[in-house]
Amino acid sequence: MPLLVEGRRVRLPQSAGDLVRAHPPLEERARLLRGQSVQQVGPQGLLYVQQRELAVTSPEDGSISILGSDDATTCHIVVLRHTGNGATCLTHCDGTDTKAEVPLIMNSIKSFSDHAQCGRLEVHLVGGFSDDRQLSQKLTHQLLSEFDRQEDDIHLVTLCVTELNDREENENHFPIIYGIAVNIKTAEIYRASFQDRGPEQELRAARALTGGPMISIYDAKTEQLRIGPYSWMPFPHVDFWLQQDDKQILEKLC
Repeated sequence: MPLLVEGRRVRLPQSAGDLVRAHPPLEERARLLRGQSVQQVGPQGLLYVQQRELAVTSPEDGSISILGSDDATTCHIVVLRHTGNGATCLTHCDGTDTKAEVPLIMNSIKSFSDHAQCGRLEVHLVGGFSDDRQLSQKLTHQLLSEFDRQEDDIHLVTLCVTELNDREENENHFPIIYGIAVNIKTAEIYRASFQDRGPEQELRAARALTGGPMISIYDAKTEQLRIGPYSWMPFPHVDFWLQQDDKQILEKLC
């Protein structure tokens, strides 16, 4: 079934800018989100989602009330929510394998939604900017295309990505929004930053550095964070690289 905006089929492929111009409510919601002040989110009730992770839960969760992620530059943060039972998934996508990741996101919500009597699936996409390598543009296209290929109707509610999330300063481009949070109880989505990126931030970051696929990190039934086994290979000459400054590292890599 198609990706929908205000009940109308989204015509793809097209740029994010062209898409919001064809659907003015999307443009207005992106403008309102960009205009928000950034809220500092504390650790109470928070589950922070790192790159290539997803977490899904529902309003019945007694431990988690907020899902959030930040540090997204070319990456996109995706929120998928079922309006009937409030089941909500947040994930931080980097374009590693979007074709496999979108079905994973969908299935995580369906595990909560099988018995929902009413409601619909709503998706929110935030992140990226007008980067020189067009990585953000590529990821936007991948996400829109893959959600459009799913069997279920998916309603695109928020689109604040790539050129819609771009600011220019001294001829350099930067994202406007780097992070968002979603309140599981109220469904509010807002600009956010996080001092606490745990639990087990280092362990989870190490898994991402190994190049592993996207994983679900939270078991909502037991209300426990779960990180499965992964392989870690020693980084050659790590002592040498840790002594180098950024300029020297970039010169060696380019």
